[in-house]
Amino acid sequence: MLNVTNLTKYYKRKLAVDSVSFKVNDGEIIGLLGPNGAGKTTILRCITGIIQATDGNIEIDGFNLAEQEEEVKRRIAFVPEVPTPYELLTVTEHLRFIAMAYQTLEHFDERATELMRRFDLYEKRDDLVLSLSKGMKQKLAIACAFIHEARVLLLDEPLIGIDPKGVHELKDMIFTAKQDGKSVLISTHMLDTAERLCDRIIILKSGSIVAEGTLEELHHRAKMGDDATLEDVFLTLTEEGKSVETTNIP
Repeated sequence: MLNVTNLTKYYKRKLAVDSVSFKVNDGEIIGLLGPNGAGKTTILRCITGIIQATDGNIEIDGFNLAEQEEEVKRRIAFVPEVPTPYELLTVTEHLRFIAMAYQTLEHFDERATELMRRFDLYEKRDDLVLSLSKGMKQKLAIACAFIHEARVLLLDEPLIGIDPKGVHELKDMIFTAKQDGKSVLISTHMLDTAERLCDRIIILKSGSIVAEGTLEELHHRAKMGDDATLEDVFLTLTEEGKSVETTNIP
């Protein structure tokens, strides 16, 4: 389980994330939605330890990021919106490097082959990452996230830039991760995808949570009927902004 409590992040004097708290339970997919600049990527980067939070607490499986960083990082995988792989490694070498970093080389060959075939990387397994297209680099980043069987998956706009087959495979792997009891936090602007994929939705604006809950609960919070789309609900709640209560929906 991922537990974020009162997460706050300032960039110099600019408040990017304002005392955000939420949980992602085992076997749960949570969508992190919000306009540009709402703080989604900052939250994900704080959870991974890429940037240091100004205040607050982050725990994964009971381990505290500030005190037990190695244990936390051992349990997470992160797919950034813009991947920056090591371009002078081959595709296979890159996957092996990630597996070595997480000390999960057992059954590597079988696992790597499966992932490369699923994401159409197998024919390029001996090619330098430098030669890959942007979409193929994105699929390599996704494959790296699944190579070491992380307990918590953090995905920042993972569907942008990959082809329909890659999107299908990623969705299937996310649902499989859920069935295996893993926690998934996915930031996306693709509201129709979030509507079908996520168990609960967190909507952010200006670094604060303006609403949280299932789609049905968000319909109720926005005072809209069940036939309203997530896009309708999202636009209504983000226009209300901080006038919406930031507590969880009962």
